[in-house]
Amino acid sequence: MKRSIFLICLSVLPFWAQAQDHRQETAAAVDTTGIYDARSDELEATVFVADQSGNYLSKAKEVRTEIISAAGLCKMACCNLAESFENSASVTVGYSDAVTGARQIRLLGLSGIYTQMLDENRPVMRGLSAPFGLSYVPGQWLESIQIAKGSSSVINGSESMTGQINLEHRKPTDEKPLFLNAAVMTDTKLDFNVASSLQLNEDWSTVILGHVSGNIIPHDMNKDGFMDDPKLLQFNLANRWLYAAPGGVQVRFGLRALQDSRLGGQFMKVGGKHVCYDPDRFSLDQPEEGQVDPWGSRILNRSVNGYLKVGIPLTPDNSRNFAFVLDYSYQNMDSHFGATSYLADQHSAFANLLFQHEVNEHHRYTAGLSGTFDGYQEDFLRQIRQSVPELATAAFRGHTNLGLAGVFAEYTYKYGEKVTVIAGLRGDWYSRAEGAKIKFVPRLTLKYAPVEALVLRANAGRGLRYSTPLVDNIGVFSSGKSFVGDYRRHLLEDAWTFGGNLTWYLPVGSGTDAYLSVDYFRTQFLQQMLVDYEMDPTAESIHFLASDGRPSFTDNIQLDFSIDPFRNFNVTATFRYTNAKVELPGRGLVEKPMTSRYKGVLNLQYATALRKWIFDFTASVNGPCRVYDFMKGMAQIREKDGKFYSPVYPQLYFQVTRRFKGVDLYAGVENMTAFHQKQLLVNGEDPRTGAFDAGAVWGPIMGVKGHIGVRFTLWKKS
Repeated sequence: MKRSIFLICLSVLPFWAQAQDHRQETAAAVDTTGIYDARSDELEATVFVADQSGNYLSKAKEVRTEIISAAGLCKMACCNLAESFENSASVTVGYSDAVTGARQIRLLGLSGIYTQMLDENRPVMRGLSAPFGLSYVPGQWLESIQIAKGSSSVINGSESMTGQINLEHRKPTDEKPLFLNAAVMTDTKLDFNVASSLQLNEDWSTVILGHVSGNIIPHDMNKDGFMDDPKLLQFNLANRWLYAAPGGVQVRFGLRALQDSRLGGQFMKVGGKHVCYDPDRFSLDQPEEGQVDPWGSRILNRSVNGYLKVGIPLTPDNSRNFAFVLDYSYQNMDSHFGATSYLADQHSAFANLLFQHEVNEHHRYTAGLSGTFDGYQEDFLRQIRQSVPELATAAFRGHTNLGLAGVFAEYTYKYGEKVTVIAGLRGDWYSRAEGAKIKFVPRLTLKYAPVEALVLRANAGRGLRYSTPLVDNIGVFSSGKSFVGDYRRHLLEDAWTFGGNLTWYLPVGSGTDAYLSVDYFRTQFLQQMLVDYEMDPTAESIHFLASDGRPSFTDNIQLDFSIDPFRNFNVTATFRYTNAKVELPGRGLVEKPMTSRYKGVLNLQYATALRKWIFDFTASVNGPCRVYDFMKGMAQIREKDGKFYSPVYPQLYFQVTRRFKGVDLYAGVENMTAFHQKQLLVNGEDPRTGAFDAGAVWGPIMGVKGHIGVRFTLWKKS
């Protein structure tokens, strides 16, 4: 009854708010984001970007690209990048396990390690930073997110297999000397952000970005004795600079430092106090009666990053220009899981040297040299209780260098707004490739708009990346299983992706941007590192093995529809279907486990005149996924044709924002249906055994969550 009254109140609230203000909204939308287009830092772009649609498909991009604008990043709490995709069916975000809090995305039905993450076109979130990288990008630091499906430009390297996600941060030229954001959630998580853009003179400008987040009290909603989310504390600071010389030369550089500590796993109450995991005194032996020795994980991540980007025009009209990009990052991960430790350092460097020539309005080409280096220092010791003594301990220590150097060229042909052809080719030398050291990476993109209301796109290309098996699958540590096979092997994974998109812009609704879009993509692996939980009939070991040419593929079909039925009201609906299969030794072609078959998202946004009140409602339905056979006895798991599946489940989100001059107040509710996975652990009552596994996560971990927050913006005086 109370819930019904609450929902009725929510439905009435937008119309009550509209009655308070009948003035007309006059702000215009300006889209300046882009992956391949030249960046523009015009001041008008930052002033008006907040009035864009939250999520939309770009009409101008050659590759099928979904834009999440600054307005879209304000639709929910969006404390970090992992929480910014709830309105998108293209990207699915889930937990890698029930202990560490690591989030992973899926694009085109595949893990986020196959999606190239870019920070203003610099590759990021690679290697050790990948498992937690989504949590290290505060949503309020961002200006926009661009999600490009398929094989993207060769300019940024070969690692894009399923697509690219490019992050555009707040710019030094923003007209906001001070921006503050603070939010608190009902699970006691606190989040604070600050941004300050300063124009020092006509040539120099800078932006300072700060972030602090953490939670105070651990929660255990399903009463399994484990924290639903780890106790965490994160500090994040960045400083970005822009030098724009009168002659057209631009220099961009910046620094960033981060520290993140996490403590997860069991917590027990003794003498009125919570006792948590301590790796310094943890023992695999069962504690004596009356004593407690919780199993858990403790992870400390520290990183620093610096970059330099220089652009030099060679002609007055910038038709020819030269640019180079340098990026260096250091990542340190000290992690402990029960009696297992994984201590690692990563030094990474990326360099890109480019020459671009726009011959005329029809022809443009880009050519260049690039190189990537990753140096890993790893100290791994795994100790577990196993019935097979030789599998109870595994260890290695050493240094690994992974490098590549390449040359690339990309040609673009444009015939007005009707036809665009982009053909690119890379030749890369891989230091640890098996067989031929030099690999060729071709990519082709076609865009055809026979009439203004119809856009057709086609795309195909190859992608290559070094695997880092343990880090790529961080959830394997949250188990008592032994590791068998190639978990130390840095396999060069190889895949082809091809597909297409049709977008039809409809002359309906109050605006001009209503559209219906359909796309299909297929990713086919020639070589892939597989992690198999089902090869061992006792379910007490995890096998790492190469696909070695065995079929491994995903098919994705997605429908998107957006319309403004009347002024200030937007409706966006998306549905995605995934068919993912892999051939495993002795079992033939099977459905890939833990991959949702489909997802549907409906987002409604209504704003009163002058956007004084903004109401956002999101509903999603998440389809079933095949779960591992050892999960068959878990709550909510269903059997069909001898296989085991998670249930279909809905999620509802609502947020209301009240805008004042320079201040936004917002409040929201997440997962209003209160649906959550009731059992997250296999044999959680005894995590010291080989049957224990905390990586069996297929759905939401927590039920209803609320949040309130405030955004304060100080605009520069004219």
